[in-house]
Amino acid sequence: MRRESGDRLDRYLKHVFFDPLGLQDTMFQPRDAVKSRVAPTEFVGGHLLQGEVHDARARLLGGVAGHAGIFSTAADLARLCRMLLSEGALDGRRYLKPETVALMWEPDPDVRGTRTLGWDLSSAFSRPLSLFFPIGSVGHTGFTGTAVWLDPATRSYMILLTNRVHPSGGGTAGIRDLRVRIAAAIGTALFAGATPAPASTGADAPAADPPAEAPAPPPASPVTPGHVRTGLDVVAEQGFSMFLGHSVGLVTNQTGVDAQGRRAIDLFAAAPGVRLHAIFSPEHGITGEANAEVPNTRDPTTRRPVWSLYGPTRRPTREMLKDVSVLVFDVQDVGVRYYTYLTTLVYVMEEAARAGIPVVVLDRPNPITGQVVEGPPMDPDLLSFTGPHTIPLGLTIGEFARMAAAERKIPVSLTVVPLAGWGRRLWYDQTGLPWVNPSPNIRSLTEALLYSGIGLLEATNLSVGRGTDTPFEVVGAPWIDPQGLVDALNRQALRGVRFEPVWFTPTADQYAEVQCGGVRLVVTDRDAIRPVTVALALARELHARHRHQFKPESIQNLLVNRSTMWAFLSGESLDRLVAWADADRSSFLNRRASYLMYR
Repeated sequence: MRRESGDRLDRYLKHVFFDPLGLQDTMFQPRDAVKSRVAPTEFVGGHLLQGEVHDARARLLGGVAGHAGIFSTAADLARLCRMLLSEGALDGRRYLKPETVALMWEPDPDVRGTRTLGWDLSSAFSRPLSLFFPIGSVGHTGFTGTAVWLDPATRSYMILLTNRVHPSGGGTAGIRDLRVRIAAAIGTALFAGATPAPASTGADAPAADPPAEAPAPPPASPVTPGHVRTGLDVVAEQGFSMFLGHSVGLVTNQTGVDAQGRRAIDLFAAAPGVRLHAIFSPEHGITGEANAEVPNTRDPTTRRPVWSLYGPTRRPTREMLKDVSVLVFDVQDVGVRYYTYLTTLVYVMEEAARAGIPVVVLDRPNPITGQVVEGPPMDPDLLSFTGPHTIPLGLTIGEFARMAAAERKIPVSLTVVPLAGWGRRLWYDQTGLPWVNPSPNIRSLTEALLYSGIGLLEATNLSVGRGTDTPFEVVGAPWIDPQGLVDALNRQALRGVRFEPVWFTPTADQYAEVQCGGVRLVVTDRDAIRPVTVALALARELHARHRHQFKPESIQNLLVNRSTMWAFLSGESLDRLVAWADADRSSFLNRRASYLMYR
């Protein structure tokens, strides 16, 4: 700035921008006359910072820096927001060219669309805000707790000025919760009625049962309950012939076993003419027991290196892929969009495409059947490690690979080895395959089924049974009256489920060692239950009965569908919530038709 203008940054901005725009309280290095109005931050070296920039590097630069040091007020920031939302003009005067402002709103492709020029779209820092504002809105968050968010389409904005560091530098969790709740309230108030409401279907209507679709390809073999073979079983029966001469990188974990319970790792290592070069593990590690980041290690039986894809890096690197000629993915998921194994698969396909390595997915059953399509697809700008693609329920992992590769335009050579003898109506316990816990807290088919709905609630201030013997089968909190909640839920007569009162004390996770009152979910008809509807009904009833205790805004962390979340927070009926959640269902059914591999 000084090289271009000949003036220091603070003086230049005051002369060219702050004063002309009428920003009376926006400045670097506040004058003594206004310091008493400045909110103090924290003690540094026994000195309370007031009117001094909080950022240590900016202080070393004398309080004037490009990244920190400007003080302002809500009134001044409002003028700035109105000018930007008016394409660079305010009160009849132009300050920026419309083209310059338009450039500010454009996503930067070099950072995966998470930022624009000077603004945040949906990075990890801004995600608690972007979850509740429309696609195309932008903003910024500050270390001390400040935030501003703008929606150019509606010319609306939010300003939040807080001070989480006063007086001793703490308060991170508190400000995150405050930001989420304020953003949720404002987003709901502004945008809940901004889009046409979908037609109601009735909360108990069979909205999740698939209608007639385009014909799917025939199954690899006739459906034979009790005699299903996974993709691993199929290639093993063929003597791993498709991998002859290859150096294999195997992405797997404890679920990668054949019908006899033998590990894919051992089968590939023993296959004649095939070299098992390296193993890659997703979340929970190669044994499925880890609940934190997973380190790189070595398989004790084969002595092959095990590269973690859930540690400092979550993508296979060039070093990991060195000398690998084909990547094989063999992991059992739970048929739910919010599950990190799907993201690992997407990352593997993306990095394989960059390295010119083909990918083979050994398909496995959707454990909760492939016939039910329930719940909203995520908003496309809110992709994350727990939500890699815009799908609800209803695919096998091989079908997901086909859809994700095509719709994300991943230039990967992809082969999916189909299941033999599986059909979309088969539950996992009808396949004859051994059950292996896909993760530490999904220990049964019932828990996998309930997770597809109740999992949405685990980011809130509820216990979903982690730290008990029945995760996702019980839900509670210390402030819940079990009997009243159960009576209210059972009166709704939701299909396929009954609620029972329960007291439980988790040993870990939310409310560890604290007694919780709540409900036990008893599945009475697994073909009829709609778990997402059940979760929305439970959350809605808690929101009505415990408005000051229950914090439902974090449902959006995994729901990631603004229309449904706005409808929930605005108090719409369960019937309307289900309609919002299923609004894009027909579109998804059309999208998925060409990727289905089984009837």
